[in-house]
Amino acid sequence: MAKLYFHYSTMNAGKSTLLLQAAHNYQERGMETFLMTARVDDRAGEATIASRIGIGQRAAVFSGETDMFAALRARLEKGPVACAFIDESQFLTKAQVWQLARAVDDLGVPVMCYGLRVDFRGELFPGSAALLALADEMREVRTICHCGKKATMVARQDAGGRVLTEGEQVQIGGNETYVSLCRRHWREAVGDRG
Repeated sequence: MAKLYFHYSTMNAGKSTLLLQAAHNYQERGMETFLMTARVDDRAGEATIASRIGIGQRAAVFSGETDMFAALRARLEKGPVACAFIDESQFLTKAQVWQLARAVDDLGVPVMCYGLRVDFRGELFPGSAALLALADEMREVRTICHCGKKATMVARQDAGGRVLTEGEQVQIGGNETYVSLCRRHWREAVGDRG
C-alpha cells in the first residue's frame, strides 16, 4: 500500500544522503524511481540532488507553480515508478503536499519527502507544516548539537559568524550559513526568543 512519508530534520543531518541511498536500493533491484528537488536550491548544480559526502543524482525540479500530481502522473505515463523521492520538501506549498497525497491515494505511488522541519526562527516551513499534518508516516533524521544533545533547531549566521534573528525565511546556504543546535543552545544563540 502506497504511503506519504516525511523524513525531517535540521541542516546537515544527512537527509539527502538517506534519500539517495533509498533510491539506489530501488534502482539496484531494477525498480524505477522518480526524483525531484526544489529549483530554488541549486547549490549542487541545476536539477541535482547531492550529499555533503560527495554522492549525487540528477532529478526533476519543482517550483511553487509545479503541479506535483500532474508531474507524477506524467512520469507514470512513461513507465512504472516504484517510489517517488522529493528532496528539499520544506519548499513545497500546502497545495503541493495535498497533490502528493492525492498521487499516493489515486495513483498508488509511494512518495518519500525529505526536508527541514523548522527555519532559523524556529517556525515551520509551509511545506513541512502540511507534511506534518498529512503524512502517513514521519521519521526524524537525527543530528547532534556541539554539546552532544540531539539538534532540533537551526541558527543562521552571517559571514562573520554572528547569529541572525531577522530575514527572509528562505536563504539558500550550507555549513557557511547554518548551524544545527539543540533547543537550549539555539535559545542562547538567538537571545532566548521565548
